[in-house]
Amino acid sequence: MAHSLDLVVHSTHEAGIKLGGIGAVLDGLLTQPAYNDAVTRTILVGPLNTADDLEMSRLFAPRNHFRAEYLTWRWDNTVAPELAQAFNQVERDYHVYIVYGKKRYGNFEHEVLLIDPHNVNPASVTETKYILSADFGIDSRRYEYDGEYNWYLAAAAPSVAALGALVNWSPGRAVLLAHEWLGLPMVFAALHRQPGTYKSVFYAHEVATMRPIVEGDRGHDTRFYNVLDRAQRENLYVSDLFGDQWWNYRHAMIHAAGRFDAFLAVSDITMRELQFLSPQFASRPISLVYNGVPAQTINLDDRWISKDRLARYAEALTGFRPTWVYTHVTRMVLSKALWRDIAVMRHLDNMLAARGETAALFTLSSTIPAGRSSEQAWQWEREYGWPARHRADNGDLMGMEIEYYQAIQEFNARARASRIILFNQFGWSRDRCGGRMPGDMEYADIRRGPDVEFGQSIYEPFGIAQLEPLSSGALCCLSTSCGCVYFIERTGGLELDNIVLADYISLPYGWEYPTARAMLSIGSFERDQIEAAESYRAAAKIIERLPRRGHDAWVLLEQGRALAHKMSWHVVAEQQLLPALNSLFS
Repeated sequence: MAHSLDLVVHSTHEAGIKLGGIGAVLDGLLTQPAYNDAVTRTILVGPLNTADDLEMSRLFAPRNHFRAEYLTWRWDNTVAPELAQAFNQVERDYHVYIVYGKKRYGNFEHEVLLIDPHNVNPASVTETKYILSADFGIDSRRYEYDGEYNWYLAAAAPSVAALGALVNWSPGRAVLLAHEWLGLPMVFAALHRQPGTYKSVFYAHEVATMRPIVEGDRGHDTRFYNVLDRAQRENLYVSDLFGDQWWNYRHAMIHAAGRFDAFLAVSDITMRELQFLSPQFASRPISLVYNGVPAQTINLDDRWISKDRLARYAEALTGFRPTWVYTHVTRMVLSKALWRDIAVMRHLDNMLAARGETAALFTLSSTIPAGRSSEQAWQWEREYGWPARHRADNGDLMGMEIEYYQAIQEFNARARASRIILFNQFGWSRDRCGGRMPGDMEYADIRRGPDVEFGQSIYEPFGIAQLEPLSSGALCCLSTSCGCVYFIERTGGLELDNIVLADYISLPYGWEYPTARAMLSIGSFERDQIEAAESYRAAAKIIERLPRRGHDAWVLLEQGRALAHKMSWHVVAEQQLLPALNSLFS
């Protein structure tokens, strides 16, 4: 296939290392032959904190596949002398450090340009703030208190200057692609410096205006998405119903991106949120570019081996070998709605006990992304049986983990046939997790072995993690607030037993609200009633669909694998992303 795009610049805070969802998207897209056949050159641009030892160690870790070609303070420069001179001039002009190199994505290498703006020239920041005000209507004086806002602003101008040294702003079929609001400052600065040179695209991995609205009210998704649906029929927008949002610099950034040439959204639900933002988004076309789903190929023997390891570990922690193993791999944040897992587990516990079956749920979630040290894990295991038991006075439980563990304790004290285990560690191997974990355990087991994966979020623009065990034959229990549900529906997956859908949004028959404003009254009382009923229905679906015969397990594996292939990164790159980008030049 001939190259149809000369250059795509990905502006993102995950340009150097994978931190979360955007890193997973980059891993998925940039490894695809279809993408690399169509795009001649790809450059990832973002900030870097060279003073952070953890960040630097992750950048240069062998598994990150990054090879540096320009680092002045290490005298490690293998780029052409002209480029080295241009980079050095940017460093002197802006008082920044530049790290440039190549990073391998599968069978392909792409350029990575990172800027450390710690000691940035204040004059360049002042200029950037003026540009944001004059060109995009963003008053930075409202947000100067926020270190995150200032960090990305500080990196914007030097990033554009360093990018110019790389590409010389050559005309052609070229795209500046801002991933989320964090990628916007650099693109704003580039549009000011080189107006009309490259096409500008905003890639919405969520709509940051909406997340605090959903999380901050006790009605959560039950209230918000009913209000949104009615508001769009009444031609109302977020500020009409939820008040002024300009206190939120993320909202200001996204609102300013309304002038871009094109918009991409990771799901239908994110697209609707963008349209709810303002009339200018509602009147512009938005292309759906879903996240892809990992599509691995394993057989039943591989699945049973992984499940056996999980079951052996659960037995070592709980004293019984579970019939079924459930998992939830997620971040420890409010939007993941971990209380809904416990609600479903209460019903499942009664159903399992009636059948003479048992289950264990591993919740892999931590408020500390890097987890705890291996030494701490082994010590706590010896002292009090971590991770089956936890303490809050020694660095074990932190933040939201404390409240969640209290809820787990209450559940485990009453449960007859099941247990929930909070695994607040990064890594899934014996050296990281203690001596009771089987020595042959590996991270792949947590994706290949579970019978059920939970993911009943209140705010989830897509939800890759919820579907990672799909091609291994696991049941995936999702809420209708997960954007991936729409992709599943488009590929016929909702008809399969593999997908257990919990609808916490639809209002019961007879609940009438005449207007969107009236729906603002939906709160915790209404949501609790809906969750109580829907968690029972989800548990009933799970108990009916768990594979009790070998043939049933084989059917789930084959169906899950086929569905995952229909939702693969290959499909997303070839059928969604590339057509959207190519349409900019038609």
